[in-house]
Amino acid sequence: MRPARALIDLQALRHNYQLARDVSGARALAVVKADGYGHGAVRCAQALAEQADGFAVACIEEALQLRDAGIGAPILLLEGFFEADELPLIEQHGLWCVVHSLWQLEAIERSTVTTPLQVWLKLDSGMHRVGLHPADYQEAYRRLLASGKVAKIVLMSHFARADELDCPRSAEQLAVFEQARQGLAAEVSLRNSPAVLGWPELFPQQRPSDWVRPGIMLYGATPFEQAQATAARLQPVMTLESKIIAVRDLPAGEPVGYGARFVSERPTRVGVVAMGYADGYPRHAPTGTPVAVDGQLTRLIGRVSMDMLTVDLSDLPGAGLGSRVEFWGKQVLASDVAARAETIPYQLFCNLRRVRMHYLGG
Repeated sequence: MRPARALIDLQALRHNYQLARDVSGARALAVVKADGYGHGAVRCAQALAEQADGFAVACIEEALQLRDAGIGAPILLLEGFFEADELPLIEQHGLWCVVHSLWQLEAIERSTVTTPLQVWLKLDSGMHRVGLHPADYQEAYRRLLASGKVAKIVLMSHFARADELDCPRSAEQLAVFEQARQGLAAEVSLRNSPAVLGWPELFPQQRPSDWVRPGIMLYGATPFEQAQATAARLQPVMTLESKIIAVRDLPAGEPVGYGARFVSERPTRVGVVAMGYADGYPRHAPTGTPVAVDGQLTRLIGRVSMDMLTVDLSDLPGAGLGSRVEFWGKQVLASDVAARAETIPYQLFCNLRRVRMHYLGG
């Protein structure tokens, strides 16, 4: 059997969720959209079922997958509904729903739901992706309550640049939010992973009844490009690994792989590993991207191909056929691989496919 696999440490997942709650002082929706950021939404939700205040997904298909697996906790649809005919399903399954557009508000007003919904009313405080304009926010709040179709409203927005620790944009967005919600007595949800980890000073009076939405931090990856003390307490959840399936000893001056992107400058011992871009490893990761072979750090060399890649074994005489290779995990951080590949850990995790998933600590 092909040795490429991802090990998912569910105890690390639970640790990271608790860290989000501890440092925020608020309730936390565990964000498990995009199949749990590639970690397996159902298994991650099951691992957090006794601990989490609720879950958040992108769409109703993801929510129903969790309900079908027996997850009874609150589930928030972060993009709300895409068609008005989803409202009966939202009502039937007791889902919470973001409202970010006036057409969604109007659809709720026209709906025939008999069980009042829980709505999270989203403000566009400056990200300019989705969310109501500040001038429409209070009127939308009043219309929802007056409709008789809504039992409770949580006020929310989303930060665009909270992962930039020296950027004033988060404080500016918070000021827009506070102005727009003035006089509205409701629970609040503003903080995503970077805001939970990196901006505690913006929320000195966070209420325990409010909500945070940890996403990438649940899976143990930092959202920041630089070191950050609280992010350093995260535990990586996924370890992507495979094994060496062939070894080549090359003299100086020999090319390796497609396009001769690497040419040996000295006698080089090359390990061929069963891992490639069809598994989700980034094709554009350059020579020098860190890997660990049998627990010792070395580097990727040459171009990543569909099913295989090559690593430098020149300084690892004990490594050979069958040696374990870690691509990211507890020794090689996903954030370091992402930086070399000019991407982000989110994409590394979400692009994972074909590899076998093994769950530990469940």
